[in-house]
Amino acid sequence: MIISKLTTRIVELPFEKPIKTAIHDMRSVGCVLLTIETNEGITGESYLFALNAIRIKAFDEMIKGFAPHLIGKDPHFIEAIWQDIWKAINPTGHKGVTISALSTIDTALWDIVGKEANLPLHRMFGACRSKIKTYASGGLWLSQNIDELIKEAHVFLQQGHRSMKLRLGSKDYKDDVERVKQLRGAIGQDVELMADLNQALTPKQAIKLGKELQEFNLLWLEEPVPAYDLVGHSEVRQALDVPIASGETEYTRYGMRAMIEAKACDILMPDLQRIGGLSEMRKVAHLAEAYNLPISTHIFTEQSLCIAGSVENCISIEHMPWYAPLFNEKISIVEGCIDIPERPGIGFTFDDNAIEKLLI
Repeated sequence: MIISKLTTRIVELPFEKPIKTAIHDMRSVGCVLLTIETNEGITGESYLFALNAIRIKAFDEMIKGFAPHLIGKDPHFIEAIWQDIWKAINPTGHKGVTISALSTIDTALWDIVGKEANLPLHRMFGACRSKIKTYASGGLWLSQNIDELIKEAHVFLQQGHRSMKLRLGSKDYKDDVERVKQLRGAIGQDVELMADLNQALTPKQAIKLGKELQEFNLLWLEEPVPAYDLVGHSEVRQALDVPIASGETEYTRYGMRAMIEAKACDILMPDLQRIGGLSEMRKVAHLAEAYNLPISTHIFTEQSLCIAGSVENCISIEHMPWYAPLFNEKISIVEGCIDIPERPGIGFTFDDNAIEKLLI
C-alpha cells in the first residue's frame, strides 16, 4: 500500500450566537479537513481548526506543502513520516502552524492503518477501557449571565452529563465567585464542576480567586495564568488545594516535559492539534504516567477517544460539540460517559453531504 493523494477542504462552522471567554471572542470555527488516499482505496481522515476561521488558509497551505513527504510512501511508516516532517520544519519552527499540520497528517495516517486492519485504534494501541468519563464544555461561557448558566447546566444534565466546565475571568473577581456559587447551588454537590480561567490572571490574582473558590469543591482550575508562565503556574499550584489543569497550548512532548519539570500543574491537557497527532499524544501520555500525572484530552472529542480507550492515566475527555456536524457518526453520553467506538480506525467518518454546505 502506498499513499497516492492528499486532499483538503476548508469549511466554517458558525455558532448560534457569539460566545466569549476571558481572552476569546468567537463567532465560528474554521476547519481544514484532510483526506489521505492510498492506491488500495483506503482513506484516512482528520482535521484541524482555527477560531473564527482566521488564518485558516495558512493551515491549509502548510498541510499541502507536506505532500512530497507523503506521496509514494507506505502509510504504515507513520513514525518515519513524522520524523521526516519534524526535521523538515526545523527552519520554520516546531510550534504553531507547522505542528498543527503535522498533527493532522499523523492522525489521518493512523486512521488508514486502523481501517486496513479492520480494528478500532484503541484496540491497536492496546485497549484499557471501553468507555470514558466526559464533561460538558460547549457552554457556560463568560458572555452568559447567571440565569443563562443555570438553564444551560440543566440542559447538560438532561443530555447525560455528570460533569461540566464553567468559564471565568471577569474583571471583578467577586463576579466569578458569585457565578461559581450560584451554579454550584443549582447543580448540587454530586455534579463535578471545573472552572477555566483561559489564562486571564496574574499568579497573585489567580491565588486570591482560587482561595475564594475552594469551598465550592471544584474538580480543577484550568489555565489560571498565561500558558507561557510556568513559574506562575507552579506558584498557583502550590498555593491552592484545588488541582490545576493546563497544557492545551503546549506543543509536543518537549512542551509537556517543560511543564512537568516546572511542576506547573496536577493534570496535563494535551490538545491533539498542538501536541503532534496521535503518535505524539501517546508519547506524552506515557511521559505523564512516568510522573504519576493524569491527562485529560482537550477538544477533538471524536478523534481523541482512541487515546482515552488505550491510555490508563487518561481520566476524562472534553466533550466539545462544535465539530459533530462534520461526521456521519454521532456521540451519545450515558451517565456521564462516552463509549469508545468499535468501528475501524478513528471510528468517525466525514459526512460529505453536510460538509458540502459548509465549504468556504
